[in-house]
Amino acid sequence: MTFGTDGLSINQMQFGVASTSEGFAFDGILGIGPRGLTRSALKNSRVILPTVTDCLFQQGTIRWPVVGIFFQPIGIGTVQYGHGEISFGEANPRRHTGSIEYTHPRSSWYWGINQRITYGDTDIDILDYTAVVAPFFTLPLRSIDAFEKYKAATGGTMNAANGLLQISSGQYTALRNLYFHIGENTYRLIPNAQIWPRFLNCRLVGGGGKNDIFLIVKGLASPTGSGLDFINGYVFLQRFYTVFDSGSRPRVGFAQTQFTYSTSN
Repeated sequence: MTFGTDGLSINQMQFGVASTSEGFAFDGILGIGPRGLTRSALKNSRVILPTVTDCLFQQGTIRWPVVGIFFQPIGIGTVQYGHGEISFGEANPRRHTGSIEYTHPRSSWYWGINQRITYGDTDIDILDYTAVVAPFFTLPLRSIDAFEKYKAATGGTMNAANGLLQISSGQYTALRNLYFHIGENTYRLIPNAQIWPRFLNCRLVGGGGKNDIFLIVKGLASPTGSGLDFINGYVFLQRFYTVFDSGSRPRVGFAQTQFTYSTSN
């Protein structure tokens, strides 16, 4: 299997073929999750299969079993629809500012971490449970009760056409930071990072005026404490460089980028 602009190749790579699919707008998934996810991949077997990262590391193509992910917020400069990069083997120091701070996942099944989320400087508690860091989910998703707390704190009202919370310009001015407390570190998602890119309002289901403001946080169907309480999606990764280290003691790392506090939305 060969992929990427640098032509990374894996000899005798095993991969699955889907007999049916629904809701996919792409041709496949390049799985970079923990190897524990493969434990039930084979019928009637608990064998753990090597992942893409494992194979590249084992055949000596990359130095470390590490994947670094960078996304640039949409609409910055001449790159209207964003820019992204996946680095295999090590983090790319050109894509982040400051040091990468790590935390260990809760299990070998997902890149699931413990985090606490608060809203504003008054420290309104939104969530204090488990999150999954997932670049394949566009929007941050949170448990239904945590979502209701965020909805109440922001004053947003549900837009029936697109399913997003909508706020007025005055409410946007009053919007506060969303703080992600992970390990010993706190990551600040500024108000602009919490809204849908306004120049893409026309792409939303039901459309939207160019000055309409929609929040990008959505709710999960499950309550807090069910095991999966929050998904830090693509928009979170647009603001923080993210590293998945699947070595002997897996860990997830985050660092600021030059776009962490961008107001491009």
